[in-house]
Amino acid sequence: MMIPWIVIVVLVVTLGVTYIGRRLIRTSRLRKPWNIAAWASLILFFVLPIVSMSFIRRSGGTSVFLSWITYVGLGFLSFVFFILLARDILWFLVWIGRKTSALVSRTKKEPDPSRRQFLLQSMNLGVVGAAALATSYGIYEARKTPGLVTLDLPIPRLPQAFDGFKIVQICDIHAGLTVDRDWIEKVVEEVQKQSPDLIAFVGDMVDGSVPALESTVAPFADLRAPHGKFFTTGNHEYYSGANPWIEHAGVLGFDVLMNEHRKIEKDGSTIVLAGVTDYSAGQFYKDQASDPHKAVEQAANDDVKIMMAHQPRSLYQFGDLRIDFTMHGHTHGGQFIPWNWFATFGQPFIKGLHRWNDGLVYVSKGTGYWGPPVRLGARSEVTVFMLRRA
Repeated sequence: MMIPWIVIVVLVVTLGVTYIGRRLIRTSRLRKPWNIAAWASLILFFVLPIVSMSFIRRSGGTSVFLSWITYVGLGFLSFVFFILLARDILWFLVWIGRKTSALVSRTKKEPDPSRRQFLLQSMNLGVVGAAALATSYGIYEARKTPGLVTLDLPIPRLPQAFDGFKIVQICDIHAGLTVDRDWIEKVVEEVQKQSPDLIAFVGDMVDGSVPALESTVAPFADLRAPHGKFFTTGNHEYYSGANPWIEHAGVLGFDVLMNEHRKIEKDGSTIVLAGVTDYSAGQFYKDQASDPHKAVEQAANDDVKIMMAHQPRSLYQFGDLRIDFTMHGHTHGGQFIPWNWFATFGQPFIKGLHRWNDGLVYVSKGTGYWGPPVRLGARSEVTVFMLRRA
């Protein structure tokens, strides 16, 4: 199941690296030692992601040093590519403008080659500098403690006993790669500070195997809430070996919801908390295919229903199913500019609070990050929901 995904990644990185090489290194006309070093560095950052993915598939993990070099490099090259592309588009538009002006005025002025080369080299240097600044600030944003987002959710028919009930959502931690135990301990501490009534972990806990990351995710065992802590699978659980991680989530104290629900009781009143497997789960295990209808079957019609579903596109499976509130993750809010433009593909929403079938939907920007340890324009979050009687 991983081969098509790897092929796509390799193809995208190949195209990006080729473009950067031709439009940045080649046009800079560096002297021989620097030219060789620039091309060698570019090739290295092309090879490292493939090596890293190979390590993860074979041994279930990769070294911290290799991960940092690989994914910081990917983030940097991503910024270089898009800034370079923007520059070239602007350059092309200026060229078109000059050609048009020359035709209208019927004058022909040859550009000074030395001035043109100086301008090009200066712009190349500016591209690299801007990408380095964006990467550095993005790392700072990604590695700091996630922001706190608090929302009051007006829910019709909510029992009086649950007015003010506090649910804390986390998701998209992606333990492994560059997300270490120390950082996870900060997240756990932040969640516990909120004194949650219930904790919902909506998928993508890990990137790697249980043996490789057992110690890294151990702090999640310290999460506590009087009405329980619950987990649903994300797509990266299936990339990393879903069944071992489903079992280990139970070891960490999570109640794992696999297309099923639990009744949450308080002072004689009840609401329903349901959870579905990841939208893509059926591609890995047919018996784990995501099924929102199954998740709430046999639940009383008049019970308030809250759903945990990793990907927002699970909403497309709802049909006419009425869920009062649904929690999602997966998109990371785009994680960093300009990938937020692409994160909307196939997803009804990328972040924030929305309505669907007369119910409320929230898409978290994610508590961690994936791949490049970079966030820009989409700060990570721990989300606190206060249920309110509408």
